Order: sequence, then C-alpha cells, then structure tokens
Amino acid sequence: MARVLIVGCGCRGQALARSLIDDGHAVRGTSRDPERLAAIERVGAEPYRGDPDRIGSLLYAFDGVTVVCWLLGSARGGLDGVGALHGTRLEMLFAKLVDTTVRGLLYEAAGSVDPALLRRGREIAHRARATWEIPVAFLETSPGDVERWVAAARAEVDGLLAGPRAH
Repeated sequence: MARVLIVGCGCRGQALARSLIDDGHAVRGTSRDPERLAAIERVGAEPYRGDPDRIGSLLYAFDGVTVVCWLLGSARGGLDGVGALHGTRLEMLFAKLVDTTVRGLLYEAAGSVDPALLRRGREIAHRARATWEIPVAFLETSPGDVERWVAAARAEVDGLLAGPRAH
C-alpha cells in the first residue's frame, strides 16, 4: 500500500483520508492550524502541521509519500494568498517534489476559488508534468456533493498509484 499526503486536510480531505485508510493506505494530512490536527488524527491519518503558503514547512511531510493531494480548490483568504496557492506556491511545490519519493500529484481544479486561478494552477501542473515528468491528475468534481467528490478523488488517486497514464 502507499502513503498519500493530503495538503488541505479539512472536512473533505478527512473524508478522502478515511476512504484511503479503509483500503489500507497510510495517509498524512496537513493543517496550518494546530487545533485541527486532532481531527485529522481521529480519522486515522497522521497529522502534520504545515502551511502551503510556506512550502518549506511541508518538506518533511513528503517523506515516504507516493501521491500528494493539493486540495485547495476552496481555499479561503485574500486574493494574494489564495492566488499564490494556485501560482507561485504550486510552482515551488513541484520544484521541490522532483527530489522526493512522490510519484504523482492530484490537483483540485474545482471549488470556490476564482476559476482563473484554478486555470492558472492547471497550467502550472501541465508545465510541471512536461518539464519533470511528474504524473498529475485533476479533480474537476464540485465539492458540493462530498460523496461524489470523494469518489472522484479516489478514482484519480487510484489512477496515479496505478502508474503513468495520459491525463
């Protein structure tokens, strides 16, 4: 079984973590808020305090990870901060992943974030795939229906775990 890192392990991320854990995968879930780490642990995932605004704070979270789920399609905050999560921070993440055990990334390309920012994130992911041959999958399902969202996320994670494919 594989280890999956969920960056942005809020309610939906925890539902995805439960699904992965039920199938025998190890899951590490991140939160920048130390008070939310207990909720991540309650679903059976390893909690990790890290902030996607500070990619350096996530570096040790990549240890032993096969797939990263960048679940920030509904991130909240100022336009500059949210824009960076789908721009410069995402670019930095891909650059750091090159020298890790990570063999795929799921990018949440749907949610409440401005669609232009999500398109920019998708473009960055495409460039990273072309430049560094990092397999990337895109989660396009609206987060409004959590059950459907989890099923779609699982299908994409399972595809990344199965190996290279065209997306």
